Amino acid sequence: MQKELTADAVLITNYIRGNEGALETLIIRHKQKIYSFIYSKVYNRDIAEDIFQDTFIKVINTLKMGNYNEEGKFIPWVMRIAHNLVIDHFRKNNRMPKFDNSGEFSIFSVLSDSSLNAEKQIIKSQVESDVRRLIDELPEDQKEVILMRMYNDMSFKEISDKTGVSINTALGRMRYALINMRKIIEKNNMVLTN
Repeated sequence: MQKELTADAVLITNYIRGNEGALETLIIRHKQKIYSFIYSKVYNRDIAEDIFQDTFIKVINTLKMGNYNEEGKFIPWVMRIAHNLVIDHFRKNNRMPKFDNSGEFSIFSVLSDSSLNAEKQIIKSQVESDVRRLIDELPEDQKEVILMRMYNDMSFKEISDKTGVSINTALGRMRYALINMRKIIEKNNMVLTN
């Protein structure tokens, strides 16, 4: 008879209660998948090992602080941590430009770049996700204008016609949307690329 595997959720609970072996079991169980994911992005064994270790340091710290909510999504959560650390690695090593927030808000230029290698595709995906979260935090009227302008490529005249407001109001909403997005970026100390 085959021994049944202990569920990740049970191992997490056991680890939080002080069973260090439970964490070891989780690491052994998922190491190949997580390490392979990291390596497929950085193509360097030493860097992949470092990021793998940093990933589990974050996992351990989060579990010990009681900030992990078990919803049967341990692996997607760990993979997201690994993904973010890969992005951080590329940012720290200046392998991509940093958004300095000093000039025009041109983060949308990243979204239209079609000549992306695998590394840049990961970064673009992360930036798209971050920008969508920024937009979701905007008031509805500003969100509507920014989505029409940046994602539907509508002119301010078209936005004005569709929303029933003046062109100046549409321009104002766009301006305030960009100002509010900058504030959110600064508040959350976000780094975006352009």
